[in-house]
Amino acid sequence: MTGKVIAVVQQKGGSGKTTLAVNMAVAAARRGLKVALLDTDPQGSLGRWFMTRRERLGEAGLEFSTSSAWGVSYECEKLKRDVDLVIVDTPPKVDADLRPALREADLVLVPVASSHVDLWATDGVLDLAAREHKRAWLVLNRTRAGTRLSEDVARAAAELTAGVTEARIANRVVYAETLGLGLGAVEAGQKAARVEVEAFADEVMGLLAD
Repeated sequence: MTGKVIAVVQQKGGSGKTTLAVNMAVAAARRGLKVALLDTDPQGSLGRWFMTRRERLGEAGLEFSTSSAWGVSYECEKLKRDVDLVIVDTPPKVDADLRPALREADLVLVPVASSHVDLWATDGVLDLAAREHKRAWLVLNRTRAGTRLSEDVARAAAELTAGVTEARIANRVVYAETLGLGLGAVEAGQKAARVEVEAFADEVMGLLAD
């Protein structure tokens, strides 16, 4: 069997795409899956995280590759032969360059920070995913439990055509801290972050299996 592909997409910068990709990858690898990260964002944040991880741990425990937007199809086909899961981090834009990643994806994840501006920014992504006959799932990111804004955004998200994952990623300093250390939050000592990442990984693996 060939591996599955997850594309993490959002046209708004700062939505947490790389954080989501990294934490899903680390959680999956810790479950015994062979995982590859594919960075198509010219900013290269995912690559810097990976190199920091190698320097810190000696062995990253993950595969890593880069490609142009139009090289995604070739790179995914190559990686899928050797790994169980390919996670693609894409640039913060919506245009024809995003289509190859969407076409390859078995699952499309769209991180949405707790603001209506981030939610509005999903329109183009969801439209493009629909044109490629891919169902996108919104992931509520940087949420603040119990706040009216977070719940307002959650309700508004539920009214869109995309699915919304039950698992949410809270606004915790540990995500930024571990990213800078080349780690995932599940590798840190904070139980709350570990629990929510594992719940997110459980849900994503379930969606891939459907």
